[in-house]
Amino acid sequence: MVRLPVVDEFAGELAALGWVTDLLVAGSLATGDYRPGVSDLDLVALTDGPVVDAREAALVAVHRRLDADGAAGLHLGCVYVDSATVADVHRKHPTWTHGQLVQRILSGITRAELVRHGYAVLGRPPGEVFPPVGDDDVRAAARAELTGYWAWAARRPWLWLEPALADLGLTSMARGRHALRHGDLLTKTAAVEAAHAPAWLIDQLAARRRGEPVTSPRLRTALIAWRDARRTVRGAHRR
Repeated sequence: MVRLPVVDEFAGELAALGWVTDLLVAGSLATGDYRPGVSDLDLVALTDGPVVDAREAALVAVHRRLDADGAAGLHLGCVYVDSATVADVHRKHPTWTHGQLVQRILSGITRAELVRHGYAVLGRPPGEVFPPVGDDDVRAAARAELTGYWAWAARRPWLWLEPALADLGLTSMARGRHALRHGDLLTKTAAVEAAHAPAWLIDQLAARRRGEPVTSPRLRTALIAWRDARRTVRGAHRR
């Protein structure tokens, strides 16, 4: 289990609000795959009621203060889930990400990460908040992501010219294929090695995962990643 001082500081800020009951760690920090300066901090908070109006304003103030200080450059994000709606997998929740508060669902993959690998820095452990996650649940969550967002992206080839999306797509396709086959979660670092890409591009993906400033040919990388996404999405639809 990796503990970062900024996450503990964040937990203290949320506890002081009085209506955040739990703060849980998901993502690479939970799976042991965290890479400083590269990985995001993926957190989930439980609240004792809806987050609206004054509560939203309070959260924005907390996040902006942290993003300008202890969390600067760490990409700290958090989904705020009303405890009464935990079971509703389709409900959208206030989510702080990349400097703004938006509305997003708590994905099946994040739920699986929490139950299988997550831990609490405030309140209850994930296993007391969320129901058990079986292998078929992981498969269903992966299929939902592949046939949802990634199917949408695969229909828009121009999006893949963005290097960050191309990298994310290659690792996400590898993680999705692994989840469909095995009913288990693959870390991003392991997904780099399992990417459907030429050896030279896998080497460059691995270097970027280590935080090295390596650049790949934009057009070739976009084409490889887009084609991989189209194949993987088609496979997910067939399954």
